[in-house]
Amino acid sequence: MVKCSDKLSREQLSLSKNVQNKQIKKVGKREHHLWKKSNSSGSGKKALSLVRIVSDLPNEKEAVYKALDKWVAWETEFPLAATAKALQILRKRSQWLRVIQLAKWMLGKGQGTTMGTYDTLLLAFDVDKRVDEAESLWNMILHTHTRSISKRLFSRMISLYDHHNMPEKMIEVFADMEELGVRPDEDTVRRIASAFKKLRQEEKQKLVLRRYMSKWKFVHFQDERVRMRRYLSEDEDSIN
Repeated sequence: MVKCSDKLSREQLSLSKNVQNKQIKKVGKREHHLWKKSNSSGSGKKALSLVRIVSDLPNEKEAVYKALDKWVAWETEFPLAATAKALQILRKRSQWLRVIQLAKWMLGKGQGTTMGTYDTLLLAFDVDKRVDEAESLWNMILHTHTRSISKRLFSRMISLYDHHNMPEKMIEVFADMEELGVRPDEDTVRRIASAFKKLRQEEKQKLVLRRYMSKWKFVHFQDERVRMRRYLSEDEDSIN
């Protein structure tokens, strides 16, 4: 009876320790989750504060940069998350001059060198008709990030040149895209085909459409996904 009692006591003690360990792990997970939420909320508040600061400033670059330097002066680390969120808020509000100023300031600090930042800045240059600045940025991106440039960024630059009626430049970007093995989306294919047409290079126009444009599309019909032949334009139909 004594041995049985000792064994039962050891089993109860082991079970009690296991329960305690599980409870400790659950508390740890909960604390980690709360810390993440608090941090995210903090960067969001900082972002809104930054947007208010720059929105109330005059348009002079010096005044904006001075205010941004003051905003970041007491930070132990560069507030990258808050700055990136502020950039997206300004983009949604179509405050393109502020987008350009904030992005340039951030990149000048060596921060935010991502495809997302470059995409936002190229879009702002496009809307603000700063083609020369967009071209300088694009050349830097090509030189620095040759093998990691996203399809979206190539498409952004091609659409920028398209908006400003520069078909030769569009084809230059497309040539880099092909060389790096980045397959264009269908909107970009149409833009490039149109550029070749403007330059009266019909054979290359047909070649681009034949190589990259899908002959099929998928539509939803009676709750099913159905493949059907695409209705082609005259230019697209002429290659078949």
